[in-house]
Amino acid sequence: MSFKEFSMEFLDNLSLSALDSLRGRKNFNLHLDHSEPCQKLFNAVGVDSYIPPHRHLEDPKEETLVAVRGLFALIIFDEVGGIISICKFGTEKFLAQGVSIIGVELSPDIWHTVVALVENSILLEVKSGPFIATIAKEIAPWAPEEGTSDGANYLSQLKLKIN
Repeated sequence: MSFKEFSMEFLDNLSLSALDSLRGRKNFNLHLDHSEPCQKLFNAVGVDSYIPPHRHLEDPKEETLVAVRGLFALIIFDEVGGIISICKFGTEKFLAQGVSIIGVELSPDIWHTVVALVENSILLEVKSGPFIATIAKEIAPWAPEEGTSDGANYLSQLKLKIN
């Protein structure tokens, strides 16, 4: 019998690793390998981290995202990149700001991205396995590439649309 503990120090260290990362985010897998039937991970996301809009239709699996720390915006798009909805979710710390949602579950056909709205934000992500990197995520054809100035500009424009 075994169990794992996840301390505040663990979360702090994961957030620091995200800050040091070129992508501005860092994940910590709870599953042992990509073949497991349940893929679980913590994902620390910095406020300047651009996650290109994407969906999971090629390997159709629902995705569950729960805020462990911080505040996020889930942005859902139509087929051509128009914003359909924006949903803020975060920990109970943000109840005073009108945030009452702690997480979301997405069907595989939804074009979406997640934006961290405060530093040190961390998600718990859960998805059915196995994880096959080549088909796990379909980047939207209208989305700028990650790691480019166009991507950074697009993230800035998205942030302006979040109330």
